[in-house]
Amino acid sequence: MLRPISRWGVIALVISLFTCSHREPAELVLLGGNIVTLDPDKPDATALAAREGRIVAIGGDEEIEPLIGKRTRVVRLHDDLVIPGFIESHGHIRNLGLLRLTVNLMATRSWDDVLAKVREAAGKAKPGSWIFGRGWHQEMWDRPPAETVEGYPTNRMLDDAAQGHPVLLRHRSGHAAIASTAALAAAGIDGRTKDPEGGRIVRDHAGHATGVLIENAEDAVAAAMEKAKASRPQAEQDEELTKAIEIAQDECLSKGITTFEDAGLPLDTVDKIKAMALAGRLKMRFWMMLRDDNARLAARLPEYRLRGIAGGFFTVGGIKRQMDGALGSHGAWLLEPYDDDPSTRGLNTEPLGDIEEAARLAIENGFQFCVHAIGDRANRETLDLYERTFHKYPDKTSLRWRIEHAQLVSRVDLPRFFELGVIASMQGVHCTSDGPWVPKRIGSARSREEAYLWRDLTDTGAVVCNGTDTPVEDVDPIANFHASVTRLLPDGSVFYPYQRMTRALALRSYTVNAAYAAFEDDVKGSLMVGKLADIVILTKNILSIPDDEIESAKVAYTIVGGKIVYRAASPEAARN
Repeated sequence: MLRPISRWGVIALVISLFTCSHREPAELVLLGGNIVTLDPDKPDATALAAREGRIVAIGGDEEIEPLIGKRTRVVRLHDDLVIPGFIESHGHIRNLGLLRLTVNLMATRSWDDVLAKVREAAGKAKPGSWIFGRGWHQEMWDRPPAETVEGYPTNRMLDDAAQGHPVLLRHRSGHAAIASTAALAAAGIDGRTKDPEGGRIVRDHAGHATGVLIENAEDAVAAAMEKAKASRPQAEQDEELTKAIEIAQDECLSKGITTFEDAGLPLDTVDKIKAMALAGRLKMRFWMMLRDDNARLAARLPEYRLRGIAGGFFTVGGIKRQMDGALGSHGAWLLEPYDDDPSTRGLNTEPLGDIEEAARLAIENGFQFCVHAIGDRANRETLDLYERTFHKYPDKTSLRWRIEHAQLVSRVDLPRFFELGVIASMQGVHCTSDGPWVPKRIGSARSREEAYLWRDLTDTGAVVCNGTDTPVEDVDPIANFHASVTRLLPDGSVFYPYQRMTRALALRSYTVNAAYAAFEDDVKGSLMVGKLADIVILTKNILSIPDDEIESAKVAYTIVGGKIVYRAASPEAARN
């Protein structure tokens, strides 16, 4: 079991590894690379050696070559960039895998494209079975649907494409959906159904449900779908989950991700991924947030004090809650009304009392607390809740509680992240993905002063870590790195350039800071003797090449625990 190491323990381990490194051959040696260690005492090197999953030596080629033995795997690089493995700080591993197994709408550019995908799926599906898809976003379409309400399509044409199947199509953000009439009926939703707390059923001028469901209004349809899916044999359900995790894992490894911090799954699903870890079926490291009701958490939390089990591949570190929705669906909770819909300030999606009780469970049981907050009101409420909780437990310090997303932050609240020791877990690519329509939602003044304040938060001393919120965005760290350092929008403009990260800050946000955000900076996030040999090798130096070349960099190798778990089909060709 991988446990936090004391300062003296680290010193002893380093001495032991250093001593052994001069006696025993390494299992893996990298030579001729451009190694950026992120170790301030030894920032650069050309060679590295690993044994038993950890780095045992790092330096020049001539220092490391004596560690090559008969069974040593030697990778001779050509000045490729070698950096700590990327850490996805906020993603949804199950949903990423399921996206590859269901109707993928991420690339659709019109409502007609969506309908064509549904029609194709309906033609292959068993009669009466549910069709699920994800990834549509009305703000990213090149033309509006023929029939809209509040800018969203209605389900009239969806019913035709569905051919009688109940259909649920989740918005790219995950904070809205559109359901067919058959799906609404399965959930008991009609024109008389009241809006649920923290959600809204979009209706036409006559009061009829259009099929569009905002935030918690989707829950009833999702529950109906899950009930139908649960009628399948348990073995079939388990096989689907396992396949989804393995598909997602392989995609992540191909993109250089060595640790995945999952942003919230129920206990039963966490149990299944834990079983995969114990069976040796995980090839990258998982750090999990628990997302379940407070009663279940209170009864079972002691079972989930799991740190680095299965050889360091599985950890449960946090509890997840959600303060508001998303900006794209007008669900982000704002201090002032939306510019394009002054009738609303968004939604508080979970009762504050429930979130506060979850905070109590977290602090009393030694878990980090991680709250989704996108709007400026949601971020303020979360910071207020954290501050109240910290005052109640003055003996609890250095908690590293997190705010997930922190997309809109009032200037008044900006310094509170550092003052309270709260981590801003942000997504660089959200800025460039959402940027074209953000000013429409909240106006240019709020966009300039509050939106995606990576540099301002960093300048206050706050820790900012980076991720993609996959499958909301592509899990690719290189594309996200590019977004973080350029803030370049599709039309060639830049979204408030003074908030761009430097290359060094962007790399730290994906490595050192991401490890810190999970209390794992003692074993990962930088390349140092004694730390885990989690490494990615890139064909181009993303720290120095021109901005417009960053996305052409490829992953040549991904290494986890000193083992090569991904190798490009031809690393040599990938360099060209």
